Amino acid sequence: MADAELQTFTSIMDALVRISSNMKSIERELHCPVCEEMVKQPIVLPCMHSVCVLCAAEVLVQRGYPPPELPPEPNTPTSSPITRSPRQTRRPPPKTDRLDRVIRTVCGTHPGRRRKDSPPVIMLFPCPTCGKDVELGERGLADCLRNLTLERIVERYRHTVSLGSMAVMCQFCKPPQALEATKGCADCRSNFCNECFKLYHPWGTPRAQHEHILPTHSFRPKEKITKEMNYVFANQDSVQAQITQVESGIAQTEVNSAVAKEQSNQCVSELRSVLVERQGALAMLLEGARAKRAGALNAQLSEKQSLLENAGLLTYTQELLKETDQSCFVQAARVTHNRLVKAIEKLQHFSLSADPSFRHFQMDVSRELKVLSSMDFIQAPLAPVIDTQKTLAYDQLYLCWRLPQDSAPAWHYSVEYLRKVGGAGALWGRVLSEGSSGSNGTHCSWQRLDDVGGTSAVIDKLEMDSVYILRVRGCNKAGFGEHSEEVYLHTPPAPVLSFCLDSRWGLHAERVALGKGQTYARSVPGMTLLQAADRALTSCDLTSDLLVADVSITQGRHYWACSVEPGSYLVKVGVGVEAKLQEWFHLPQDMASPRYDPDSGHDSGAEDAQDCPPPFCFLTMGMGKVLLPKCGASNTSTGPLTAPLPPRLGLCLDFEKGRLTFYDAHSLRVLWEGTVDCSAPVCPAFCFIGGGALQLQELIANRSTEQNPPRRVTIQTRATDAGH
Repeated sequence: MADAELQTFTSIMDALVRISSNMKSIERELHCPVCEEMVKQPIVLPCMHSVCVLCAAEVLVQRGYPPPELPPEPNTPTSSPITRSPRQTRRPPPKTDRLDRVIRTVCGTHPGRRRKDSPPVIMLFPCPTCGKDVELGERGLADCLRNLTLERIVERYRHTVSLGSMAVMCQFCKPPQALEATKGCADCRSNFCNECFKLYHPWGTPRAQHEHILPTHSFRPKEKITKEMNYVFANQDSVQAQITQVESGIAQTEVNSAVAKEQSNQCVSELRSVLVERQGALAMLLEGARAKRAGALNAQLSEKQSLLENAGLLTYTQELLKETDQSCFVQAARVTHNRLVKAIEKLQHFSLSADPSFRHFQMDVSRELKVLSSMDFIQAPLAPVIDTQKTLAYDQLYLCWRLPQDSAPAWHYSVEYLRKVGGAGALWGRVLSEGSSGSNGTHCSWQRLDDVGGTSAVIDKLEMDSVYILRVRGCNKAGFGEHSEEVYLHTPPAPVLSFCLDSRWGLHAERVALGKGQTYARSVPGMTLLQAADRALTSCDLTSDLLVADVSITQGRHYWACSVEPGSYLVKVGVGVEAKLQEWFHLPQDMASPRYDPDSGHDSGAEDAQDCPPPFCFLTMGMGKVLLPKCGASNTSTGPLTAPLPPRLGLCLDFEKGRLTFYDAHSLRVLWEGTVDCSAPVCPAFCFIGGGALQLQELIANRSTEQNPPRRVTIQTRATDAGH
């Protein structure tokens, strides 16, 4: 016990040493920025900085403003006689001797005058802290509030400094042998030496639980700020390490900003060089077109000028007509005639030999200007949006996302996932804040898939029946962007069973068709119902088509999922004993009879064997609804209930327990639970009554591999006649 007390006392003394070493730094926060002394009667300027009221008055007088009215009492709601501190009532009014000296020095003797003789003056005060001229208003300093909080801090600081050298004596030692106190009790509000503290706080009594503090002359109840201050004192090494990191960050900022500036200048210089080069090439093209068109127009000009009187062709023709030698005239007249014909034709159909407008040499740089004006530093990608409709957990976890339209492109993505501690039960769309933990407060580390090239990813080797939190973010040259919203995915409760559809007893091709891979089936009513339409008022002919899996289950727990088309008439999904399925399939039953109930597996005579589980367990779906049987853990009503048809239906068979559970595969919410006889091999089964379609859930592992060649499937159909 003594060692613990000594260690506590040593830590307290170390804290006192640290506090005393920081006194000067605290004192700097309490100085007036004008007089650079401890602030006295501070007021709050409109810029939220504080100065002494007399210092503010001196500054205003020195700037030529009339002497301000000084508030003798704090102009604040806390200054009422009820709420004012007793020390405030004893505080003397501000001394104005120094202000009077400044007034006489700057303005001489200032004669009194009435304020209403001149218009009000708007005072501007130069704040020495922020360097701005702040407007005080018409009343000047009278509108400024007193900073009572700062005053009280200054008083406490001065009180602490004055008591720093005064010893606190034990209040329970008998004089004249009183010892110096080593502890203070916050509950007893007294100071004790070690012996007296033990005497008045016996071990095993409620007083032993009192909180001991440092000896003090003023006992006040602690606030949260004490623990926060102690936490800061206890983590000085961390503070120093963070200071080092900040200083390193400042240095790196200077270096990296210089590098980025150089790269920016280089990019702009390259653009400028390309523009200059392109400008020269365009100028050459323009000059070539100008020279070509000018040559054509000059030739046309010479030709037209030759048609003028006393010039060119006409002068030559006139001289030719004076020729007297017939042979010479005929020889020259033929050429001159042709030239005149062409000249007349061009005169009658005149057009410029070249287009002088240069319309085809105009440049449209609006797109380039838009690109250049929007030229900016590359931005990191925005937070991706996870597609919750395509994302699912099956044999593996498939995550799909996209970037917002206004996002910068991403070079690759980082997918992060975390197993939620504390059980399942989370729903889609629930979002955790950054740095949060699981529901029980346990922190776990995120696992990552780095350098994902596309907008989807597959995660394998996950634990069954667990909830995983997923998020994704993009990366480009600017670095990683923000994380997407975190979403939850619930993994299946058992290993996924992979199978295809197989009837094994014949296929009625007119009514049932299987898709590629034998994971899709569609049933149509066919001609049977059409032919029985004339007997619809007296009887009902219903046909049921049975499909079973090509595998049988003999042990363990297995999970599979399928989707039923909402427009289906009636589709039954479940399991059954393989031998009983074949027997039931080959023995026609009256489907309208009250003794026939495929959902519970009870057939005729089931009342005599209530202790035996049924050989079948089906759930009926149709017309966008799910029929929940009246016997079930989730249904205590007297009759069956209906629920909306989920997009995907999940089934989990526990062979050893003989229990089949139906889920909403999207959220793994339990819909219904039934029992089935598992004394013999059972297999998944599907029954169509009327038109309908279903799709088995494809394994995520098979999405990137080629589909296996389709296996041959047979299906058998039977018709039953249910009379009304």
